[in-house]
Amino acid sequence: MSKIKAYLQLTRPANIVTAIADIWAGFAVTGGALVLITDEKNLIYSPVFQDLLWLTLATIGLYGGGVAFNDFFDAELDAKERPERPIPSGRVPKVNAGWMAFLLLVMGVLAALQVNWISGVIALAIALLAVLYDYWGKHQSIIGPINMGLCRAGNLILGISAFPVMLKSYWFLGFIPLVFVAAITMISRGEVHGKNKSALLGGFSFYVLIILALFVLGFVEEKKLLHTFPFLVLFTYMIFPPLIKAIRQQVPELIGKAVKAGVISLIILNASISSVFAGWQFGVLVLVLLPISIWMAKKFAVT
Repeated sequence: MSKIKAYLQLTRPANIVTAIADIWAGFAVTGGALVLITDEKNLIYSPVFQDLLWLTLATIGLYGGGVAFNDFFDAELDAKERPERPIPSGRVPKVNAGWMAFLLLVMGVLAALQVNWISGVIALAIALLAVLYDYWGKHQSIIGPINMGLCRAGNLILGISAFPVMLKSYWFLGFIPLVFVAAITMISRGEVHGKNKSALLGGFSFYVLIILALFVLGFVEEKKLLHTFPFLVLFTYMIFPPLIKAIRQQVPELIGKAVKAGVISLIILNASISSVFAGWQFGVLVLVLLPISIWMAKKFAVT
């Protein structure tokens, strides 16, 4: 059982739940959440529900494989800084971790191909971006956050790709998770050694931009700000207090909490986006993933 847990740790289960929220939000943007049909037996069903399931499976593979490769490439550094992690602790052989990461990425791409070829291409792009970040991007001060943000933006767009015709109208929504995840990546730079005030302030500025963007989106898109407002209040409450504490003291422990809050709040961000396009009801459905992610975060490391 402990061996299984070690392999699961490599995939960051709590984070995978946030990736599922990306897919669901993208699906809501296209109106996929609202497509219901009554058959000859008067049973109500969704003809596109199976596409949502395939894309959910795809993101599980893509995210799990991406973060597993992160530990694969960081094995030597983790042996010095985080020896408790599965690979340096010896609980998971490095070669096994590499194969698991590769197979998860393949699973993600193949699952996306079950929806349509555009989804498959987007999934492949996400997989390549994830490996690029793990191997090279995360060591780059400017390109790194953008690289990671593109992975998350691609994930939201992957959800939209269930209805390829909608990509032309809503591809720009990918900028929201891109900026937010870039902010989290900046903040995480001091998670081991601390003293990264400029990066923390940069992350704070990006957070403010995201809040403003969601307000504008809620107002412009059929004036659904009232649907979105409660989610934005919760989002603000989750991300800012831990970040402000980290800015004041700049110690690794508080920075880690700020990063954890940011990662988990991705679900609230997606709930906010969902509420704009599919109403508060679907926003609540996405928000149901939050307690699941929080519970998993208590069992498995988020970073």
